[in-house]
Amino acid sequence: METPYVTLKVENKVGYVEFFHPNRNSMPSDVLSQLEQTIVSAGTDDKIKVIVLKSGGDRTFCAGASFNELIAIEDAETGKQFFMGFANVINAMRKCPKLIVGRVQGKAVGGGVGLAAATDYCLANKYASIKLSELSIGIGPFVIEPAVSRKMGPNSMSQMTINSETFFSAEYGKERGLFSEIFETTEALDTAVKDLTEKLSGYNPEALAEMKKVFWKDAQHWDELLAERAEISGKLVLSKFTKETLKRFK
Repeated sequence: METPYVTLKVENKVGYVEFFHPNRNSMPSDVLSQLEQTIVSAGTDDKIKVIVLKSGGDRTFCAGASFNELIAIEDAETGKQFFMGFANVINAMRKCPKLIVGRVQGKAVGGGVGLAAATDYCLANKYASIKLSELSIGIGPFVIEPAVSRKMGPNSMSQMTINSETFFSAEYGKERGLFSEIFETTEALDTAVKDLTEKLSGYNPEALAEMKKVFWKDAQHWDELLAERAEISGKLVLSKFTKETLKRFK
């Protein structure tokens, strides 16, 4: 059985942050914590000028929250702390002084859509369909909503939330602003990511850092906002509806 990991590799001044979990790259608390710490570390590493966020494996970028861990939650504080994992990663991406380019090689569900939305520029292949499944299991995409709405707009956010059992195509993601470009193959995607990030790594890092501040200028209150949203999700995951629904995924 493959082991979960988060790694950081530096190539040509580009820091490649890669996460993996054998269960479709779902995210338990320990992987989320490692991912947050790795992004913070990459942001302070002088050898790195631009960051790429990617996942291991093929055809699935991230399946969102770990259902196994959700099932085990028995109190609201534990629930809040679990959802703070996603909040902390998104805030780490927001505060990182370096541009983060997303590389989405397959399906993204729930928190996975949130991670893609929190990148500064996101490239994907044609298999990168997206789904916000939270309402269908009795919670909601509360923590990731600010990131998704910021990138895709409130109408797309509400459409995906309400149609919680529907996968929306990669092309939909591009039309709504989540993805900047779509590629036919993962190989073409990787080439485009490499070309873009190595070009960016040659630009003035001070200018890139100042532009990033401009990109995120309206999100300074997210530390408090995402914590409030995590608290809502932490309570809802204890509901009878959610507990019964999650049992199906055991």
